[in-house]
Amino acid sequence: MPSAEKPKRINVRRPDIMEKVKAEVVTHYRSELVEHLRANGCTFAYGDTGIRLAKEFGFCYGVERAIDLAYAARRHFPKEQPVYILGEIIHNPHVNEQIRNMGLTFLSGGHQAASIDDLGKGDPVVIPAFGTEVGVTDLLNERGCTIIDATCGDVMSVWKRVRQNARDQVTSIIHGKAWHEETKATSSQAKAYENGHYLVVFDLDDTDYVCRYITQGGDREAFLKKFEGATSDGFDPDKHLDAIGLANQTTMLRGETEEVQRRLRAAMIEKHGEEVIAEHFRYFDTICGATQDRQDALRDLLSRPMDLLLVVGGYNSSNTSHLAEMGEEKLPTYFIKDASEIESAERLNHFLQHKQEMVVAENWLPLKGELTVGITAGASCPNNLIEEVILRTYELRGAPSSEVLGSIHAESAADVSP
Repeated sequence: MPSAEKPKRINVRRPDIMEKVKAEVVTHYRSELVEHLRANGCTFAYGDTGIRLAKEFGFCYGVERAIDLAYAARRHFPKEQPVYILGEIIHNPHVNEQIRNMGLTFLSGGHQAASIDDLGKGDPVVIPAFGTEVGVTDLLNERGCTIIDATCGDVMSVWKRVRQNARDQVTSIIHGKAWHEETKATSSQAKAYENGHYLVVFDLDDTDYVCRYITQGGDREAFLKKFEGATSDGFDPDKHLDAIGLANQTTMLRGETEEVQRRLRAAMIEKHGEEVIAEHFRYFDTICGATQDRQDALRDLLSRPMDLLLVVGGYNSSNTSHLAEMGEEKLPTYFIKDASEIESAERLNHFLQHKQEMVVAENWLPLKGELTVGITAGASCPNNLIEEVILRTYELRGAPSSEVLGSIHAESAADVSP
């Protein structure tokens, strides 16, 4: 059941604080080169190397808001008072390192320096952009903590649907990654009410398995074993697939979520008949707008001539991994967290998201002749990292950073000259 009493929440975005926060964020993450590309149709060329940047990339509004809140929380409270954060604010190692260096104390993850057990009344705790599980919120409430909630609004929109399903005893089928922080938070909403249940499906193979069980029945124990860790406690496929509602992790591929929806709906029609489908199946479009914008922009970019694609972002970033997946279908694509992965034109370390492992691409960058490089970045990737990747590529092609940056300064001077 939901908590009877909500935790204390405060707004740290005071005008005097936010003026300083905005200046800090610009200092930490701004890129003159990326701004130049954005202002010039997201294309740039120097020498025989051209860059095509997707028209939507990098920080989305939800990420910017989460970072602002973390920065503002540290400024709002006295320096001697610890400010805690549940875990990674977003899925980018550079941003999380910056937040740790600013003095926020992590309660989980690689930067963990304390635990919820260490918290007491009034201690400020930042909830990351992914949100958190209902049980964690209850613990913070019991300890009397002060909450700075950076949960993305799009994520909370999904929660609203899942909670409505739980109230109506409709099982939420969640298209997502059961191990991801956002999906854990979303699925916990299904258990906020008595008799609420959920099932997480990762892909179309999972979906087809569920559809066959709906239409044909099957081995209950085999079903539960297959979806171990991806169902609510007490979930019974023989009982809890009679009325279902589809929700999703907001950063999944829209096309795949739509196909999950189509297949589940068809299975429920086969099972119950189309005349009563509304009693047995619900669907709401809850893909994040920023995620969709970045996927659409990459799809447009991939329709243009390019030799290779670099996708920049954290390896545990769901929306970034899907951008890499899209690129891999079209041309040589390399998913890298930052420029440090680019050792040389002969060696590049990159992440294979479908295998969840790092590999080395050899002789990945031609050094002679004309070359067009496509670049995009996940919603949690700051512009300065994109710039570093672009400059590193130019350096390997024989154009020092000083020359490349000098060329945009020359262009800007020419634009303003009488």
